[in-house]
Amino acid sequence: MFDKFSFLELASAFIALFAVIDIIGSIPIILALKDKGKKVNAMKATLLSFSLMFGFYYAGSLMLKLFNVDINSFAVAGSIILFLMSLEMILDIEIFKDLGPIKEATLVPLVFPLIAGAGAFTTLLSLKAQYADINIIIALVLNMIWVYIVIRLTDKIQRILGKGGIYIVRKFFGIILLAIAVKLFTANFAYLWQ
Repeated sequence: MFDKFSFLELASAFIALFAVIDIIGSIPIILALKDKGKKVNAMKATLLSFSLMFGFYYAGSLMLKLFNVDINSFAVAGSIILFLMSLEMILDIEIFKDLGPIKEATLVPLVFPLIAGAGAFTTLLSLKAQYADINIIIALVLNMIWVYIVIRLTDKIQRILGKGGIYIVRKFFGIILLAIAVKLFTANFAYLWQ
């Protein structure tokens, strides 16, 4: 398994997941939940998010086979979703609307859909079409460690970066996500005609 380890693939997968999960961009939402008196458990949120994404990473392919969809088609569809998500981040527009009921802050909306949402699921399966499993899983674990740290230190991070700093970070990763979406699309689109 470790013979397929590639630092370049690991770094690419990490950056893709980092941009999609966008935990820094979620700081204002986490702070708003705390202001409303809702508790946010960093460890519980991280473990639930990891479990959902890890499970989908392996079961997602089976689900695709069930619907007779190949991984390259899913990657192309995923690249379109990532493209739209990047537009949200860059242009400050809302394309995806969260219309679900909010009952518990750690599970909803923090774990799903903010951390382990459609974008993360799509990214995981899209990456699976290009990279070795070991690199993606390590990238996921590293992202979950980052998620835990950010949720745990949300108040301190806001004081350090300020609203302007968080805004700039969100824009930067929106552009990175746009580039990843284009790469995923171009890498998988050609396979649809073979």
